[in-house]
Amino acid sequence: MVSRAGFASLLGASFLLLLRSAEPLGFNHRPTTAGDELSAAPSRYLTREERWMSQRLDHFSPTDHRQFKQRYFEFLDYHDDPNGPVFLRICGESSCDGLPNDYLAVIAKKFGAAVVTPEHRYYGKSSPFDSLTTDNLRFLSSKQALFDLAVFRQYYQEKLNSQYNRSAGFDNPWFVFGVSYSGALSAWFRLKFPHLTCGSLASSGVVLAVYNFTDFDKQVGESAGPQCKAALQEITRLVDEQLRSDSHSVKALFGADSLKNDGDFLFLLADAAATTFQYGNPDALCSPLANAKKKGESLVETYAHFVKDYFIKKLGTTVSSYDQEYLKETTPDDSSSRLWWFQVCSEVAYFQVAPKNDSVRSAQVNTRYNLDLCKNVYGEGVYPDVFMTNLYYGGTSIAASKIVFTNGSQDPWRHASKQKSSEDMPSYIIKCSNCGHGTDLRGCPQLPFRIEGDSSNCTSPEAVNTVRKQIVKHIDLWLSQCHEPTRAW
Repeated sequence: MVSRAGFASLLGASFLLLLRSAEPLGFNHRPTTAGDELSAAPSRYLTREERWMSQRLDHFSPTDHRQFKQRYFEFLDYHDDPNGPVFLRICGESSCDGLPNDYLAVIAKKFGAAVVTPEHRYYGKSSPFDSLTTDNLRFLSSKQALFDLAVFRQYYQEKLNSQYNRSAGFDNPWFVFGVSYSGALSAWFRLKFPHLTCGSLASSGVVLAVYNFTDFDKQVGESAGPQCKAALQEITRLVDEQLRSDSHSVKALFGADSLKNDGDFLFLLADAAATTFQYGNPDALCSPLANAKKKGESLVETYAHFVKDYFIKKLGTTVSSYDQEYLKETTPDDSSSRLWWFQVCSEVAYFQVAPKNDSVRSAQVNTRYNLDLCKNVYGEGVYPDVFMTNLYYGGTSIAASKIVFTNGSQDPWRHASKQKSSEDMPSYIIKCSNCGHGTDLRGCPQLPFRIEGDSSNCTSPEAVNTVRKQIVKHIDLWLSQCHEPTRAW
């Protein structure tokens, strides 16, 4: 999940650049997701060969029989035993361009599993509509997405049965995986469809919808440490002052003079900082700030250099993805930001607002800013009823079983996840100074992409590998306890 950007690709893109640019980076950062963050390098994917199925548009209407084409990917190289497990990897709030070769590939090889991943409805090439008007977005929700997964699971099982010349009643053992927003979907799938999966991994799974998510900013400050936090707070104070006196000049300094709304600009600056801790790159930000402070150089200019060179250029974040006027476009070049914000504004909120005291981000990034954005971009009547979302899924009191929750200690999104173990639902915090969003599957840093989730650059590889061993033990146990492979539907 990425902030505004990480729950996109930067829940899944923070739950959110999982939105703006890379997978959920900030909120934009959709709590993230792993679509956009992956480059075109073939070695980063197990496969990029596209496959398609017909998916129902509205699972809750008995009279609406419209369908759309949903893209998916499959990888069978490790599936030597036709009766072996099938790993369903949930693709989240960004374009799903292949099966990434991260630590899930290592687990799949160990268990001899087939790996499949369907693209989330509306994202990438799986959109039911060419125009993303607010009215056309009414079928975009986690509830519809969960039924997509259930239908896909049955479709693919039947496909395997046909491929191996088996009777229609044969059923392989399935296990579900997800990171960030898709991590929440993984947990919710086990909750709502326990008969369709032996268990789930909810990596950085943001299962708690939060209206005013002040803990996000508090964690940014904690992960930054006293010195870096103080520098970021000084930058925020100075930028707020400069916006009042000469807003065009300060925005131009950051390469963001196209952002006419001051709140959009300040959200971009907040996301840029949050992303470094969310994705395990604290030194990329804190080291230059510390050097500038030591040499008496301008902190604002140093931060502007970081935003332009690292956040925008290296991570590929587009300034336009923070522009409400761009978010209003119904046929944008990159639709993920508009789509994720709709889910935010209609279902889960995750409003990354400034705390009343000791905030890192500007106080102008507040509840009013978020509500105004929702109204401005989508019109009247779009509002995140987080009470009903948490009532439906249970939040961190989710009443399910056989779900592993994992979180990185430095990840601001972990405060929307289940951080305490309960019966049959173990929860692990991976503790190291660059353990962030989806560390168990992505390694360190979490951006840029690391083949097979390489943990060697984590400040404590042992902490990561210890949790990975626990994950494998749970998968092994729950697969062994699962239904017989010949169970009928």
